[in-house]
Amino acid sequence: MDTTLQDPLVGQVLDGRYRVEARIAVGGMATVYRALDTRLDRILALKVMHPSLATDAGFVERFIREAKSVARLAHPNVVQVFDQGTDAGYVYLAMEYIPGCTLRDVLRERGALQARAALDILEPVLAALGAAHRAGFVHRDMKPENVLIGDDGRVKVADFGLVRSVDTVTNSTGTVLGTVSYLAPEQIEHGTADPRVDVYACGILLYEMLTGEKPHDGDSPAIVLYKHLHDDVPPPSAVVPGLAPALDALVGAATARDAEVRPADAVALFALTRESRGRLTDEQLDAMPPQALSAEHDNAGDRTSVIPRSLTVPRPLPVNEDDDGAVDRTSRFRSPPPLPPRRRTALHRGPAAIVVAVLLVLGLGAGIWYINSGQFTKVPPVLSKTEQEARDRLAEAGLDVGEVTEEYSDTVERGKVISTDPAAGARVRGSASVSLAVSKGPQTVRVPDLDGYRLDKARSLLEDEGLKPGMVTREFSDSVPRDAVISTEPGKGTKVRADTAVKLTVSKGSPVDVPDVTGDDPEDARAELEEAGLKVEIADGRVHSEHDAGQVARQTPGAGGEAAEGDTVTLTLSKGPEMVEVPDVVGDSVDEAREKLEGAGFGVKEDRGLLGLFGDTVKDQSVDGGETAPKGSTITLKIR
Repeated sequence: MDTTLQDPLVGQVLDGRYRVEARIAVGGMATVYRALDTRLDRILALKVMHPSLATDAGFVERFIREAKSVARLAHPNVVQVFDQGTDAGYVYLAMEYIPGCTLRDVLRERGALQARAALDILEPVLAALGAAHRAGFVHRDMKPENVLIGDDGRVKVADFGLVRSVDTVTNSTGTVLGTVSYLAPEQIEHGTADPRVDVYACGILLYEMLTGEKPHDGDSPAIVLYKHLHDDVPPPSAVVPGLAPALDALVGAATARDAEVRPADAVALFALTRESRGRLTDEQLDAMPPQALSAEHDNAGDRTSVIPRSLTVPRPLPVNEDDDGAVDRTSRFRSPPPLPPRRRTALHRGPAAIVVAVLLVLGLGAGIWYINSGQFTKVPPVLSKTEQEARDRLAEAGLDVGEVTEEYSDTVERGKVISTDPAAGARVRGSASVSLAVSKGPQTVRVPDLDGYRLDKARSLLEDEGLKPGMVTREFSDSVPRDAVISTEPGKGTKVRADTAVKLTVSKGSPVDVPDVTGDDPEDARAELEEAGLKVEIADGRVHSEHDAGQVARQTPGAGGEAAEGDTVTLTLSKGPEMVEVPDVVGDSVDEAREKLEGAGFGVKEDRGLLGLFGDTVKDQSVDGGETAPKGSTITLKIR
């Protein structure tokens, strides 16, 4: 727990419900707190967006939209989202609290895990991702930090579609893709993200669990990205001799650089993982990793065995049924086609590879290029570089700059490169031209003057300007016609980013005083209300009331309230008074009689006369005991 600084949120109550108790973690997008739901008396995790991001309306809208989508993903291995809200500028998610640790904590403490423990963690992760993939979600940021291991052994995947890491790269439109160590080649090169990018990341996770280290490292993110694009993930047995070939094949299948030969989604990788486990012996599953063997004299027992496995096996996804009703138990976990032979990287790659390696060591990273067969050049990456920096780098590669265009971008700083054509990494002939798209910064537009326009027309005008119609509120107005715009927020003439939602205040017209029609016949009531400019609706059911059967018993809105011209007043008709038997109270004391009559629903009036001023006994009642009277009517008592 991070306690280095006093956090201003600790001790506060958000939305009058969530009491923030302690800060758990700080990330690039949000801070996570342990909090108490005071309404349901349960501990949960509260993820609060950083204030700098909470001011970006588009980001907040996307955050909320994705949170609502993920909240519908119910799976035992997915961290659930309970609630979302804002309070005093804080945008938050209320989520399931998992006491325990992350997979990153486990790897940092223990290094490599036994194969059994690694698979016991991987399988529930794949079960969660499989459910997400079949529901149309792609996680895009699978890494050990997002795998939670509860104190009870449960494995949960966090942050579906919500995390945006600080250590990230973007595609040409600025979409955040994920942490560089777990990015699939197609994410880096094309910015694409389908279920196979999660498959690739899970392959990296498995490699890291089996070896205790990442397959690609470097002094800069650019070097790591380059290796993902150009180097196969080595077999884990190259680092941990003695690992079973089935584990090498599983890692190789999941991390194939060509997405087409990977398992199609997490469901397919789950099936392949189960099949691979079935080919392993107990000795292969429980073989001690090297660092555990070297620490035998310092640790009693196997340190990795404390990860429970009985609770980590995921529930299988639903099975399908054939047309004849037979259950097909393999269709949801069908294995992918036979794995292609794994490409091994030769130890001696020739002069070009040596040059590349030397340049990488020197830290040139993303600026590396080389000529293949003396005829082709790879377009160097220049995204987020200034135009001049891009020109210089392209010139170094022997390429000319072609057409330079400017485009709006909400994510790329003004004057920096958004994209190139051909794209980075493309092979082109020497002296070819590369076109650049340079950012003009965020597109801003002025909120149009919509005063007096009808709501449908105002919405159309906003969309024409590249803005979004936002929330509509209605107010009475003596000067603006019904259904016409009174004002906007932001106000007319304000410069805002494109796609900003504009709130509209729309007129309900002049207020109308609602007349009192209770006790009237329905037709008389209708005529009076319509004359006042109101519409009338008769409710289906009837109720008992003091009014005669068939007359108006009550109205909504009530008499004296305000309504807009054209609003509807709902009338509920009477079934007549409810008749109730009157208790016999003759001979009772006044207090006893009052208690009985009021308990039966009657009002009470005392008639004492001159002789009853000091009396306390009921001598007579206006309605005899045993007879019926309208509920709510008054019974007069004679006191002597």
